[in-house]
Amino acid sequence: MLGRRLRTTRSHHVDGVREARVFAGIDSHKDVLVAAIVDQVGRVSEVGSFENHPDGFAQLFAWLGNSPAVVRVGVECSGSYGRQAALRLQEAGWRVVEVPSRSTARDRGRDRKVGKNDVQDAVIIARIVARDDDLPPIRAVGPSEDLAALLAHRDHLIGERTRVANRVHATLSELHPGYTRSCPKLITTKALRAAAGIVADDVTVRGELVRVQLGRLEDLDREIRARKRQLAQLVADTGTTVTELCGAGPVVAARILVAVGDPGRFATRHKFARMNGTAPIPASSGRTDRQRLHRGGNRQLNRAIHTIALTQIRHHPDARAYYDRKRQESKTRREALRCLKRRISDAVYRQLQHDRVRLTT
Repeated sequence: MLGRRLRTTRSHHVDGVREARVFAGIDSHKDVLVAAIVDQVGRVSEVGSFENHPDGFAQLFAWLGNSPAVVRVGVECSGSYGRQAALRLQEAGWRVVEVPSRSTARDRGRDRKVGKNDVQDAVIIARIVARDDDLPPIRAVGPSEDLAALLAHRDHLIGERTRVANRVHATLSELHPGYTRSCPKLITTKALRAAAGIVADDVTVRGELVRVQLGRLEDLDREIRARKRQLAQLVADTGTTVTELCGAGPVVAARILVAVGDPGRFATRHKFARMNGTAPIPASSGRTDRQRLHRGGNRQLNRAIHTIALTQIRHHPDARAYYDRKRQESKTRREALRCLKRRISDAVYRQLQHDRVRLTT
């Protein structure tokens, strides 16, 4: 039964005085929100389950209101299933922070209990909120949500185009060996027309399917171009200066804005680099002093910085000179590219902070 109180224990007291600081954690799912309240040392005081629906939100607010000393509320999946609950909590006056699912998974591995359930996850989330003071706030409603939806749709269209093109290549290789002499890649309009000419007189079922699929590729190309223009307009409306960086076109800039959200949640460029995965991780032991690649962080943001780096190596003289200098220091191509990405991360951070200050003054 949703909305029920699962477990209640007496509040802890110190010298007869009730402890003032308690923290809440919410494990969000498509249909249900499981919440837990812990004190500042992680002791559980209450756990409840609520429907992920406006009616359930009202019950959740009333339940949290019974503990007026709640300092912070942490929500896992605050960008998806827990988005609306997190926004409503913030509007109601609670300080709401985002708890990364990686942190929950890491702490679950340290827990002595075997298995996994929603109550256990809610308690773990609440304890993370009580322990970590620097958790990022949830993303505010703004243009980044429209950018995220449009960017995801465009990525889906590109993925679908790749799948359709691969099917056409597979069928043409069976029907007309050597077709690649006239259209090795189905990328341009000219190549699509050349492929259509190959199967123009083919009356077989597979020939007809190829013609239908080529028409689908043309439709996808038109929509992809239209969505890119729409993305460019939305990015321009934000007034960002990230696009002033060499290699940061509308799509790359949109990917950065969506991944970052509020630039103010990064106190330093080093924290920003750790978040996007361009900061190396210390891996020293004994006499060995080294650093290794950080494979974590936001991979979409890392992808955007990687695209900027590749473009700057080809078209930016200073970036190319820096890359060549690192190569002369006996670094591999990948190592030199990682060094350049770290510098680009700092440049992106400066532009984002400049935009934040400019828009708030």
